[in-house]
Amino acid sequence: MITIKQALSKSDMKAFVKFPFELYKDNPNWIPPLIADELETFDATKNPAFENAEASFYLAYRDGKIVGRTAVIINWAEVNQLGKRKVRFGWFDVIDDIKVTEALLEKAFELARKHNLDNVEGPMGFSNLDKTGALTMGYDEIGTMITWYNYAYYITHFEQLGFVMEKEWVESVFPLPTAEMMAPIQKADAMVRKRYGLKSIGFTRSQDVMPYVDDLFRIFNDVYAKLSSFVAVSDAQIAYFKKKYIGLINPEFIKFVADENDHIVGFCVCMPSMSNALKKANGKLFPFGFLHLLKAKKHSDEVLFYLIGILPEYQNKGVTAVIMTAFYESFKANGIKTCIRTPELEENHSIHNLWKNFNPVVHKRRSTYIKYL
Repeated sequence: MITIKQALSKSDMKAFVKFPFELYKDNPNWIPPLIADELETFDATKNPAFENAEASFYLAYRDGKIVGRTAVIINWAEVNQLGKRKVRFGWFDVIDDIKVTEALLEKAFELARKHNLDNVEGPMGFSNLDKTGALTMGYDEIGTMITWYNYAYYITHFEQLGFVMEKEWVESVFPLPTAEMMAPIQKADAMVRKRYGLKSIGFTRSQDVMPYVDDLFRIFNDVYAKLSSFVAVSDAQIAYFKKKYIGLINPEFIKFVADENDHIVGFCVCMPSMSNALKKANGKLFPFGFLHLLKAKKHSDEVLFYLIGILPEYQNKGVTAVIMTAFYESFKANGIKTCIRTPELEENHSIHNLWKNFNPVVHKRRSTYIKYL
């Protein structure tokens, strides 16, 4: 018999966070999150996403043992501003038993009926800054710190329960360009700088990045507003992002592009790959986890292109050449060998066009799944 219990106590929430550690303990491609970081994400007193969202957390039990979990979420900004009458589910993990999946997702449908909403979609988090999508291709590829991993049977469960694919994201990889590949890009960089009066801005200290982060999200909100599922990032979320992530990023991996009046027109944030470090940490910063992360920050030979944004009026004008040229020397100096593009919506053709000259290879796909009441 399957029993669904709402996680309310601290011990319940810790069990919620730790269930995937058991489910994926023998899977080399699953990347464990930091337990303390996950608990903070689910804390309404700490995570500003709760300003516009409500969430409940559920554990599935069978014979006294946890066999599944999910978060059930309503993003009220999405409902009220975009008219998306949706309940989200995320942080979804189950054993290979469709009855467990069905019982957990019924909690999402109960919430939808309670608020007269008309569909359930997931896996997805509270907002656009959270992890999104179930893996549909690339199960034999190691995950990243900003994506979820899942077994293939998750997709089978969704489809058998009447869910259909809603949004699709692609992830791609390409080696650090050779000097020969960079030559025409560097030539384009010089031409674009001269034609539009542009310059790149780089950093060596994290504190020097901070004054630019507000501009980063101003552009981010502007660029992604045209996407059907986008809800703007709030000031409180920006402050939270600064505190949570800037310290993890090698400041040399953050670049801005400004015009001749010092107005920011584009940015790109890259992060060293923390995958192997997080596997060694196994959910804990102490006593040695932080040392593994610190080593990865300085010595990883892989880099994730985490966020990128170019103002619409500067798109298709070669600004990518300015950004990539600025990164190239930093990447070489830091021993980077591989560039990884984190999830990009399949429909976001302007983003895909940024990378076409680097011949990226799609190595993963992921999707959200939706079902209407």
